Amino acid sequence: MKTNEFVSFVNVDLNMGFWHNRQRLNRDVTIHAVKDRFMDTGRFAAFDMNWREGMENKPHIFWDSDIAKWMESVAYLIEKQPMPELEAIVEEIIDKIQQHQDPCGYFNIYFTAVEPSKRWFNRSCHELYCAGHLIEAAVAWNHATGRDRFLRIMCKYADYIDRVFRQEGSASFGTPGHEEIELALVRLYHATGEEKYLRLSQWFIAQRGVSERDDRSVEWQARSHQDHLPCNEQFTAEGHAVRACYLYSGMADIARECGDEGLKNACQRLFDNITSRRMYVTAGIGSTHHNEAFTIDYDLPNQTAYTETCASIALAYFAHRMLLLAPESKYADVVEQVLYNGFLSGTSLDGKRFFYTNPLEIEVARRHANPSSRDRDWLPAIQRVEVFQCSCCPPNITRFVASLGDYVYTRTEDRLYVHQFMGNTAKIGPWQVDLRTEYPQNGAITLAVKGMKGKTLCLRIPGWCRKFTLDASYTLECGYAMVHCDSDDLLLHLCLDLSPRLVEANPNVAADAGKVALQRGPVVYCLEGVDNGERLFDCMIDAQLEVTEIWREEYGMPVLLAKGWQRPAPQGDWLYRSFDAALAEKTLTFLPYYAFANRGESDMRVWIPVKY
Repeated sequence: MKTNEFVSFVNVDLNMGFWHNRQRLNRDVTIHAVKDRFMDTGRFAAFDMNWREGMENKPHIFWDSDIAKWMESVAYLIEKQPMPELEAIVEEIIDKIQQHQDPCGYFNIYFTAVEPSKRWFNRSCHELYCAGHLIEAAVAWNHATGRDRFLRIMCKYADYIDRVFRQEGSASFGTPGHEEIELALVRLYHATGEEKYLRLSQWFIAQRGVSERDDRSVEWQARSHQDHLPCNEQFTAEGHAVRACYLYSGMADIARECGDEGLKNACQRLFDNITSRRMYVTAGIGSTHHNEAFTIDYDLPNQTAYTETCASIALAYFAHRMLLLAPESKYADVVEQVLYNGFLSGTSLDGKRFFYTNPLEIEVARRHANPSSRDRDWLPAIQRVEVFQCSCCPPNITRFVASLGDYVYTRTEDRLYVHQFMGNTAKIGPWQVDLRTEYPQNGAITLAVKGMKGKTLCLRIPGWCRKFTLDASYTLECGYAMVHCDSDDLLLHLCLDLSPRLVEANPNVAADAGKVALQRGPVVYCLEGVDNGERLFDCMIDAQLEVTEIWREEYGMPVLLAKGWQRPAPQGDWLYRSFDAALAEKTLTFLPYYAFANRGESDMRVWIPVKY
């Protein structure tokens, strides 16, 4: 089944344009901002294992994973450029992990320092989730440095997990409450060549929905853990959105590694269910704060959208793995949709502050209507913050941005697929690629390819693209322009039409009925009150879509000025009156969705009523 091979970011240097600038911000600002806040909150100090009752900064059950993702981020960064100060911090943490690892192999901050008698007792306490992130960090660190100490520590831990869960069945539960270790074990298998780690991942997936040690008596809880059915019988996305897409990513890994057609079929159906019925136009997923979960088909409220940043990242993981199973452009389209929208909005423009949730609509007055924070829990935040109590998203962002080159290419023996248009140079076996572009500022893409005579270059034509030009003969296959390379030195020019367009939702999405969203290329736009004045929710956009583009350096993208309409300001003191159809023309200013909430509190909306 392995028809499409992964191309690592290590072989791909993003050296110009939009994502080059974002990676530089990640390296220069964000990785340090996350480190500083984790220092402040005691996450790094927790690895000393000296916390006692009554002390500040009590360790939490997920702190291992926060630091592990940060360590993994540093590993990816030093693959490209030395960072001695951060490298020293990672080595110090590894020292502490080695010092405090139980002789049996177990390691966990919380269940060593706080509740040592409760190991493997509560499925929802993230032990396997934390173990998975530590394993991923160890694999990345070994690859970046060539030093295997951390990897050996985590192999010992993985061997212990295998004994407790698969061999003895001595834990109180059978599968993770929060999936992640399934992905990590496959990576550990690739790093070590030890098939036992692949088999353990396969075992965890096979046990889900059937393990006698997992309680499925309460249906909504079983769905929340994706434990309501065996994995190869799960066809609708259920429960906690991050956990779900981590599971689906693991399922796709096992389907590919082990040739499991049942899991492959389930993954295809799950992907289609998400993208055709349960995903926002921003590629955000998880439409309710209750369990941070999927709900039902077409239930996509805008103001209360949960759409966790980590969930968008998890969706990108899943979509990319689907590309490895079957190179169809719909999978790369979703990765792109995540990149420029539901993921990117999770970080402020200065790289220091973060959103956990990413709503598609903000009404500031409503957000402040209830003085009790308890009463406001169901409404997402309207300003980014530097750190959360549950701060899973910031280090997930840093590791994702640092490894973005993973998503540009895949290959077969005789084909090279170009999935994402990021300016880069790449060395892929005997093939060399130089891709020059300022995309998505404009749609011009130049590719210089060497060493591919007799092979096929496959260029994704995005599903949103209405027209394009390519100065070479091609055929279209699964959303890709297939170009036969008749030379070992080939130069191509592809131009994608980025003209702004109006997007409508399926009529079954009640929240968006009678409304449209404005999109330019892959970038979704929104309105903010900062630019458009009072009564933002009384604005309409003209269906004929007259748009002017104005470049804004701070966004790295143009703002769009569009013809719109608004009712005249109300005169007199009235709440209701006979309908008045009068409208005044108004120029509406749209900014990229990812850039909202960077100028103070403001009303915001993605979906706007349309005037025909």
